[in-house]
Amino acid sequence: MDCTNDQKVDLSEIFAQVKDIDEQIFRDMFQFLRKEKISSCLGYLQLIENQQSIEQYILNIDSLSFEDIEKKQNVIRKNIKKITNVLEQIKDHDFSKYGVSSRKDQEINKDIIKQMAENNKIIQFLKFLVHLTSIDEHFIVSGSNSLRLLIEMKIDLTNECFSNIKIKDISLIGSNFTKCNLSGSEFNNIEISGINLNQAQLFNCQWRDLKIDQFKKLVGHSDQVTSVCYSPDGSTIASGSRDNSIRLWDAKKGQPKAILQGHSGWVKSVCFSPDNGTLASGSYDNTILLWCVKTGLQIAKLNGHTSNVWSICFSPDGTTLASGSDDRSVRLWNVKLGQQKAQLDGHSFGVWSVCFSSDGTTLASGSRDKSICLWDIKTGKQKARFNGHSEWVQSVCFSPDGTKLASGSSDKSIRLWDLKTGQQKAKLSGHTSYVNSICFSLDGDTLASGSHDKSIHLWSIKTGQQTAKLNCHNSNVYSVCFSPDGSTLASGSDDKFVRLWNVKAEYEKAKLDGHTNIVYSVSFSPDSKTLASCSADNSICLWDVKTGYQKAKFDGHSDSVQSVCFSPDCTTLASGSCDNSILLWDIKTRQLKAKFEGHNKKIQSVCFCPYGSTLVSGSLDKSILLWDLKTGQQKAKLDGHTNGILSVCFSTDGTTVASGSCDKSIRLWDIKTRKKKAKLEGHKGGINSICFSPDGSTLVSGSVDKSIRLWNVRKAQQKKKINGHSSSVYTVCFSPDGTTIASGSLDKSIRLWDLKTGQQKAILDGHIDGIQSVSFSPDGMILASGSADMSICLWYVKTEKEIQPSHQDIFTQFTPLLYQEKSLTLKVNPQIPILVIGKNPCLLANGALIQQGKFLTSEGEDLRAFLKDRGSVILESQL
Repeated sequence: MDCTNDQKVDLSEIFAQVKDIDEQIFRDMFQFLRKEKISSCLGYLQLIENQQSIEQYILNIDSLSFEDIEKKQNVIRKNIKKITNVLEQIKDHDFSKYGVSSRKDQEINKDIIKQMAENNKIIQFLKFLVHLTSIDEHFIVSGSNSLRLLIEMKIDLTNECFSNIKIKDISLIGSNFTKCNLSGSEFNNIEISGINLNQAQLFNCQWRDLKIDQFKKLVGHSDQVTSVCYSPDGSTIASGSRDNSIRLWDAKKGQPKAILQGHSGWVKSVCFSPDNGTLASGSYDNTILLWCVKTGLQIAKLNGHTSNVWSICFSPDGTTLASGSDDRSVRLWNVKLGQQKAQLDGHSFGVWSVCFSSDGTTLASGSRDKSICLWDIKTGKQKARFNGHSEWVQSVCFSPDGTKLASGSSDKSIRLWDLKTGQQKAKLSGHTSYVNSICFSLDGDTLASGSHDKSIHLWSIKTGQQTAKLNCHNSNVYSVCFSPDGSTLASGSDDKFVRLWNVKAEYEKAKLDGHTNIVYSVSFSPDSKTLASCSADNSICLWDVKTGYQKAKFDGHSDSVQSVCFSPDCTTLASGSCDNSILLWDIKTRQLKAKFEGHNKKIQSVCFCPYGSTLVSGSLDKSILLWDLKTGQQKAKLDGHTNGILSVCFSTDGTTVASGSCDKSIRLWDIKTRKKKAKLEGHKGGINSICFSPDGSTLVSGSVDKSIRLWNVRKAQQKKKINGHSSSVYTVCFSPDGTTIASGSLDKSIRLWDLKTGQQKAILDGHIDGIQSVSFSPDGMILASGSADMSICLWYVKTEKEIQPSHQDIFTQFTPLLYQEKSLTLKVNPQIPILVIGKNPCLLANGALIQQGKFLTSEGEDLRAFLKDRGSVILESQL
């Protein structure tokens, strides 16, 4: 959207004109227009007699006295005229001509959102514009833009009826359509990565040209993918693997085109010739093979290296191939003759990466000797040597304009070098393990990096800042490569997959609110309206439970934050960190109130006394400290554990503190005497989490030994052992009514247990990595979970009986009579996340009801099977 500054202001002013209109009129007007089948709404509204018809329709809805009718009539008349005037202004604005999802429009969106988010009447008007798309095609662009704004404003859209809406050319990343009726909707050119369609109604939808990241996973290799490369025309992707094979893939459809076999060792590097005709591959078998891309046949074998070939690269004119090897040499090959032209010696250890400059005059090489060498191709002489990395140089890449060189290293850093001066321009830090691969986008504005930390980072070359973090691989990322048009990034990983990433979508995801590392702890405020979370990204966030809107972010710790807890009066939040400190935050002012220091190792857990006068903390220094919140002084130190403390918890009456430790024991402490009351033993591993029942009679514990145990507090005896998780139990929590226990595990599942019987009530699946924390809302309606996948999920905690009938009612209401005669049992998982907070949302469709319709990607792939795998119910298959 190419708006002038005046138009930016105008749009806000246009929307401001509806801020005093009774919001009910938007619903009433739309109902009338739909009932009368008006397809040109603005033209209809511009006629006075039609405005009068709407006026009369609205008046007839309510039974009013003559006097009230006259008063309301005047208000309705004014409001209809005002709405008509606003629609006329929107019609002539760029808001009705261009989309608002492009990156350059974010500032426009921010200005609008800031002014509109708090006004419910403007919000209802935006919904009105969305609804108009279902009857009037003239509003498709403005209605689509309105929907995008509602999503960015974090407006609660769950349970909305959006039947028959027509939406195009926007991104729905981060949207939550849980339990929405989207039947009959038409979506065209829509990014649906990360959309939440749980329990949505999707009858007779016509969704075309859909874009979705999760659909782009290329499966075929039987071992780690070590190298990926796009052909210069962008039509083909080559991947090399530890399974000794090379695979060619259709870049658009993601389908396999060919398997090239000939190497007797790992394929470490693949590279296309500039004319797309030849593919080169370097291997652990010490050889380089040249392949005809069209036929898949081997056309040459280049022998000469005496050890593993780590990297290969074609010169821009395609006449020369460079290779780097563990034999410490760089070699240049005549591609036409298949003969070695030159050997460049200078590195003292293996050469792991080679890259030609865009003009073909210079070759860069990165080595295990921690250095980068620049070579003159014409003379074969070394031109320069860059030192700066403290570990092996894993990857080197020239910028397209030839002014910069990027290098990635085992020292976890990326460095940018000025080729004119030979000086380091910037150091990019963010990865937590080896940087294995780097690649510039064709415009040179972005650098992608893949790492042993399982992530891919996108960096702005201009600012040196990380612009996006991609997390979908579940193992080391060995190779990254941009498509020639820069729209897609390919990556290869230890997980055996090649993944294709929509770069624009990843930029949009990066703008979503969320943590950028493991979420260690979640905690509800006493009024159930706010959720606090803390993370390995050193931050603490406050979230609106209803919408997922980030209310505040606290930055004050210098290391991972392990635990957060609200004070009983909801005025203070405590946080414990690996920086050995406890911080107290004022919820109202968002300011730091106090800092407690006393532990000499990482703090794992903090908990407020129910009466709010004391805070308890547990640390890996084996101690438990009690803090006086009034004075800020340490009140007591409880010693006794022989290993680090992982969890602490106050009893509901505030008289007892329980502590769980790496020493496999639980201890109960008398707060008044500061003495140990009891020692509970039984677990075979460290105690990760403990929680008192609301009545204080029972303690639940979760352990590294995969078990959950229930303890009689008064008798200090084990009551029950609960098995079910297949890995360490990281977190346990009682429901407020004391009937249910929630547990989260490294096995990625959340389980609900019946306290009385010890039987499993439900499994909540939704996270893609271990569960670090679970917390019930004080009203007992919602369970929150924080995970190593960096996301937070909110779940309605209801039984299947409470939710199942609603699906049957929906089915009966919307399906044809023929289907109603059938007796159906819909297998729908009632425990679904109602809200997911995170920067890398996955598409959710658990319990979505699908009947007929089309769900086609931009490549023509049908997504119905994909949606079914996500938990959707295809109703035709139920007959």
